[in-house]
Amino acid sequence: MIPLLLQRLRQLTLSQLQGIHWTPELLGILLVYFVQGAVGLARLATSFYLKDRLGLSPAQVAALTGIAVIPWTLKPLYGLLSDTLPIGGYRRKPYLLLSGLLGCGAWLGMAFWAPTAELATMWMVLGSLAVAVGDVIVDSLVVERVRESDWAGTGTLQSLSWGATALGSLLTAYWGGALLAHYPPQVVFAVTALLPLLIALAALVIGEQPVALPQGWDPLQQQVGEVWRAVRQPSIFLPVLFVFVWQATPSSEVALFYFVTNDLGFGPEFLGQVRLVTSVASLIGVGIFQAYLRRMPLRPLFGWMTVISAGLGLTSLILVYHWNRAWGIDDHWFSLGDSLVLTVAGQIAFMPVLVLAARLCPPGIEATLFALLMSVFNLAGFLSQELGSLLMQSLGVTETDFSALGPLLILTNLSTLLPLAFLAWLPEGIPLGGADLEAAAHTSLENLLRDVRPEEVEAALTVEGIPLRETDPTCS
Repeated sequence: MIPLLLQRLRQLTLSQLQGIHWTPELLGILLVYFVQGAVGLARLATSFYLKDRLGLSPAQVAALTGIAVIPWTLKPLYGLLSDTLPIGGYRRKPYLLLSGLLGCGAWLGMAFWAPTAELATMWMVLGSLAVAVGDVIVDSLVVERVRESDWAGTGTLQSLSWGATALGSLLTAYWGGALLAHYPPQVVFAVTALLPLLIALAALVIGEQPVALPQGWDPLQQQVGEVWRAVRQPSIFLPVLFVFVWQATPSSEVALFYFVTNDLGFGPEFLGQVRLVTSVASLIGVGIFQAYLRRMPLRPLFGWMTVISAGLGLTSLILVYHWNRAWGIDDHWFSLGDSLVLTVAGQIAFMPVLVLAARLCPPGIEATLFALLMSVFNLAGFLSQELGSLLMQSLGVTETDFSALGPLLILTNLSTLLPLAFLAWLPEGIPLGGADLEAAAHTSLENLLRDVRPEEVEAALTVEGIPLRETDPTCS
């Protein structure tokens, strides 16, 4: 099945690359998306820095990384600012330039001036803000360019954008751990600081005509009013509330990170290798969903994938209680295989969320409402981290005491079944297929690695190459 998926992906890529005009502006846009994936280079370094250099407990790290999600909950605000408050007459280029400079400064701060948890948190929030702003701006550029006739098909640029992000993530998945195995985290942060400068350079090749300053706030008030009327509809509000509850259940990812590094002795280079495998597994999960599951009705798909993901998440107990050793399976090999399976299942489980978000957006306010929905989902990810932090603290899971890690895993995985009681909030009889939904699925797919993704929040994927239900919570 995997060779078939790779063959389909290759055919799709070749067909969409034909007839593309490779202009400097297009390369600049793709460079921004590439950097968004490549900044994952510092993901492992951040976790090890907080754990080893600052000496923070699992509960503290979970709380701080949850705070780093906050800028991603404000994405509609960045879009409104860009649309209504041009800088020097330009709505996109200055914001993109500021995004790159802010990202560079944040990682330099982590490299040279983060001796306390408070300062490290500040730099993490600023780095997250930089990527979130850049994501909103470059997405708006894609939307504008797709409407023009110069591009070979409306889906080509979006597909290229998603591919650029995936490429950046894949290329840095292994090297983040490999560098950390030979150099301190500060060196990795300094190298990562060079990547956002590419965003600043990309801003220079973006073609944009100056606009006049808006007169009054009527357009903004009208847009906000339309969005408010939309979200008040039960057909939109209830599905969003269901996904919020589904993603807000407590997370145990940080505790598992401490366990595999402090108890099992997994080094950064191996974790980088696992992260590379899970990055590929994530793409396989997307392919399986697109090829076989996107036409299933929404309720049963959510229901079955929630049950399956919860069950698979409990397989981490095998590693925690060392049952795999009794079976003659090395910890490294079991973790690698478990991560692969969990990532594929988790990606399949999360794809309907993105399709649902695109499906709920009424005509005329698609971009604003989609950004708002993604912000709500990211807010749920923040709550998931904070609840996980409180649970770790109450159970007494520390950097050296993992006696309560098993009960923590059981509680966090069983909590993911709670949203099943609210399946009736989802639309009934709306399949994840058909012409309009295929377009929605396509739009959602491109937002996968940008809106919810690996630095990102959460559903049923892996963090730092560790077999878990959630993704890395820093939302790049």
